[in-house]
Amino acid sequence: MTWLWWAPLAAVTLHIAEEFVYPGGFAAWDRSYRPAIRKSITGRLHILVNAALLLVCLQVGVLSRTPDTEARIFGVAVWLTIAALLFSNTVFHVIGTIRTKTYSPGVVTGVALYVPMAAFGYWHFLYERQVSWLTAAVAAMVGSSYHLWAALLHRTRMHHAGE
Repeated sequence: MTWLWWAPLAAVTLHIAEEFVYPGGFAAWDRSYRPAIRKSITGRLHILVNAALLLVCLQVGVLSRTPDTEARIFGVAVWLTIAALLFSNTVFHVIGTIRTKTYSPGVVTGVALYVPMAAFGYWHFLYERQVSWLTAAVAAMVGSSYHLWAALLHRTRMHHAGE
């Protein structure tokens, strides 16, 4: 199932396109949704975060081709962590859409791509015994914690900016 390894890269690319290209508008929506940290939500930050995410997703796809068993197991753990992060990002978009009663750019690809990809991937890697339940649980916790430490980062940035 080689395609599954590359699915996060494809899904993230489409998600970023929805957020920033068509229909776009995520940066403005996000600043409006979270006014307390709006000065911390910069174009530079979006570029860095999304570039890092794309690079990690690319690396996951590359790891699928390695004959090294340990590297492949690591690749599965990273895949699951990224899938959990993307799933939690969908939760962010859905909650934001509900709270603001407006469209959050990224909610469509989150619901249509991230949720089924994460569910299927977790099932597949566990069913095929390519990962232990413990590793899957740790990956889920680490990946889903993204919005918690991102919020802390934003608060720290705002504090240092004198806000």
